[in-house]
Amino acid sequence: MGSMSMRLVPLIVKSLKYEEKRGACSIGANVRDAACYVCWSFARAYEPKELEPFVSQIASALLITTVFDRNINCRRAASAAFQENVGRQNLTKYTNLDHIAKDVVIVSQKGTFPHGIDILTAADYFAVGNLNNCYLNISVYIAAFPEYTKAIIDHLIAMKINHWDGMIRELSSKALHNLTPQAPDYMAETVLPKLLPMTVGTDLHGRHGAILACAEITHALYKVGLQSDRSVLDMIPPECVDGLKNIHQTLHDRKYYRGFGGELMRPAVCTLIEKLSLSKMPFKNDPVVVGWQWLIDDTIKSLHLINSSVKDNILAAVMSALAALCEEFYQAEPGQADTQMQDVLVSHYINELKSHQMATCCGSALALGCLPRFLISGKMKQILEALQQISIIREKDGTFTEARRDAVKAVAQVCVKAGVRVHGSPDSVLCQENVVEVYSFLHNSMNDYMVDSRGDVGAWVREAAMTSLMEVTLLVANGAPEILSPNLVHRTMCCLAQQAAEKIDRYRAHAGNIFLRLLHSTQPAVPHIPHREELLRVFPVETLTSLNWLAPSQAFQYISRLLGLPDYQYHTLLGLSVSVGGITESTVHFSSQSLFEHLRQIQDDDAALAQFADTLLSILKDNLHNDRVSIPFVKMLDLILTNGFFEIFTTQENHPFCVALVTLCKEFRKTKDISKLHASVALFSGLLQFQGEVRKKVLNQLLMLLCHSFPVIRKLTASQMYKTLLTYDVLEPEVMEEVVTLLSDTNWESDLATVRTFRNQLCDWLEVPRPQLI
Repeated sequence: MGSMSMRLVPLIVKSLKYEEKRGACSIGANVRDAACYVCWSFARAYEPKELEPFVSQIASALLITTVFDRNINCRRAASAAFQENVGRQNLTKYTNLDHIAKDVVIVSQKGTFPHGIDILTAADYFAVGNLNNCYLNISVYIAAFPEYTKAIIDHLIAMKINHWDGMIRELSSKALHNLTPQAPDYMAETVLPKLLPMTVGTDLHGRHGAILACAEITHALYKVGLQSDRSVLDMIPPECVDGLKNIHQTLHDRKYYRGFGGELMRPAVCTLIEKLSLSKMPFKNDPVVVGWQWLIDDTIKSLHLINSSVKDNILAAVMSALAALCEEFYQAEPGQADTQMQDVLVSHYINELKSHQMATCCGSALALGCLPRFLISGKMKQILEALQQISIIREKDGTFTEARRDAVKAVAQVCVKAGVRVHGSPDSVLCQENVVEVYSFLHNSMNDYMVDSRGDVGAWVREAAMTSLMEVTLLVANGAPEILSPNLVHRTMCCLAQQAAEKIDRYRAHAGNIFLRLLHSTQPAVPHIPHREELLRVFPVETLTSLNWLAPSQAFQYISRLLGLPDYQYHTLLGLSVSVGGITESTVHFSSQSLFEHLRQIQDDDAALAQFADTLLSILKDNLHNDRVSIPFVKMLDLILTNGFFEIFTTQENHPFCVALVTLCKEFRKTKDISKLHASVALFSGLLQFQGEVRKKVLNQLLMLLCHSFPVIRKLTASQMYKTLLTYDVLEPEVMEEVVTLLSDTNWESDLATVRTFRNQLCDWLEVPRPQLI
């Protein structure tokens, strides 16, 4: 290469890393892509011996771009350029071989691009498409070759730790963790001293990335030391240990935890706390631990001031930090709590559950759930009572749904951490004295159907309750199955069956998968599952992976088979009624088809049909004033009647089912809810097919609705009566024509005085007493 090319290569290498921040994003991707093309052209333009002096620079720069560039097109362009150089610069051409075709290319044993073929197999076009894979896996593979190790590490420190994109900073810190075993001495003696000043610097992004990187590198060095029986103090220079310890206090003194920067600093330092605790830093009884605990508690207390988009990530970092901090620094002896800190922590978080800030309640509940076993021991009863109480109180006033959800999660976490023992103390473990109380709380949480402006927010609580039930049930089944009574298992499986039959795909899938997990669990096996053998025939082990609960076409044809099992019929039908009477077309279609298929199968079985009818009445009676269930239930009942599945009851005058149904449905006429009135009009019209006193009672209800205060209901009632009378032919021919003519010709939306005259005429023709005003 000429002198111009010698000046060009450093510029191209620099261009491969060019990125300039502009506002909330950056520019430079087009420059880096063009630089990759230039490198690609080098392979075609120059002979290997001409390019050899620059191979090290070009190879390192291309590989860094291949694995660390934020832009996928640049990563793929760099990979293609590297591949072209490996293919052309690593080859020697032989032309004087008579027994081989002219100009055949044969790979030489030693190419100019180090380890090119090996690297290409790991960093091909498709592999570099995933950014996580590039940072966490491919970079580690490439760094295993000494020629590239320091170049990769130095690039992360110089260009990526202070990157404007937070995701790149986090990935870079995790990449440094994975790269530490490749060069532990370099990390400890060169990289850490370089990063520590950045952790308290003025650049927010650099400070954030440096703290994360220090945390990850320290933890990685601790792991490396374990392999050679060296402590973390043997791995890290003393001045670096002091620097790590002083990060929190310096940030606090400079007020870096406040404002927007605090949203980055708090989770970063929490990660630092977690990693230093896991690395067993010798800070026990050091004032820095008090400072760390202050930061955790202050972050929980300040969660309501933090942007909602990052709140969950910050809370997760806080919980991880608290768990690691407690595990490392709050043990007086191995397995025994520092009683003073135990009292302080438990009392503090229980008091914070009463906060008027929802985010603080959530954080305090989760904090109680992440306490290690030795801090729960002796305080379990107090913790569980506080979590259950706050959930019950908040449910009554209809607020803090997220707090109720996190309280449910925390109850299960506390139980799992404490463990189970049959005759243990209820203040230390899950045992026969408190297991019923825990299950009752979780079962009641499965009935949280709170609705606000965001929709069915109670579903968050139900989802958490389902997961918690699974965790607690598997825990008890494994450690003390004798305290798992048939009643507890029965209610658990029935609650899951109900949720698996409901209308929201996500929660139906969650419930269905947990139902199958408990059913097919063998180690441990869950005892006392009702109808286990029948369930195993309905849900063979293959359904664990093959059944897609998210798809209504698959889920309902399975779950509807539980209608034939007496123990599950009530709850399954209760869940199905919400789906069949819902508004989502696909859910209504497949759920109703599955229900109808079951009804067809029992048409010739009078006992099964009677039991099904009794279950319907029980559900209606229990939910008569619950609009969430009663409205879709009435719609479902109307569909059942319309499709003739209860035709057998029409042959018997005043059948008990029909009489009870009409009596219950009378309550609907008093409502002012339009959707409920719509459904009840359709149901009353469908009930006209029954004989005897039932028909007269139904006609009486319909005729009263013809004079309802809402004009739209009067019009709808007239229309439904007209269609039903023509369909079922329940009137004498001489009356029929006059009735249907009056129903169709009258303007039922006119004033009530006029409408009442026509309604009274219908009463006379149908021989039904005229309704009297009271």
